[in-house]
Amino acid sequence: MTRILPWVLLPMRLYLGAVFLLACWHKVLDPGAFALDVATYQVLPLSLVNLVAVTLPWVEMGAGLMLVAGLRARAGALLCAAMMVVFLAALVSALARGLDMSCGCFASQTAEEDPISSLTVLRDLAWLGLALAIVFLDRRPLGLDAWFARRRNAP
Repeated sequence: MTRILPWVLLPMRLYLGAVFLLACWHKVLDPGAFALDVATYQVLPLSLVNLVAVTLPWVEMGAGLMLVAGLRARAGALLCAAMMVVFLAALVSALARGLDMSCGCFASQTAEEDPISSLTVLRDLAWLGLALAIVFLDRRPLGLDAWFARRRNAP
């Protein structure tokens, strides 16, 4: 089982990494639009919105690259899990307050094009589950860490 597990977790890791890389792309290109998305959740003081809008996409990119490359993949998955917990809290809060808005996850869209819903919560819970599976089960991820370990141990 221990030899098969890295191969089972690899597609999960690549998928989750791709999700975070796709999610950060529009945010890096248009931080102003992402700042508006962040502000729409009404969970942060306005003084922090721009800081979050400028830094969060780069954290998403770093975590996604770590997962895809297999370089400190468990740390990348832990970052993803932490971001998913925070986002889920904001999402559930927005739903509970009846906010009519887009999630702002992959592109700034209107609430009519990409409304938040219980399906958004379920999708994000699934991504949180993937991240946690990688954190707890991917002890020897395939990727750059494994390659560096082989090079260190080569004669």
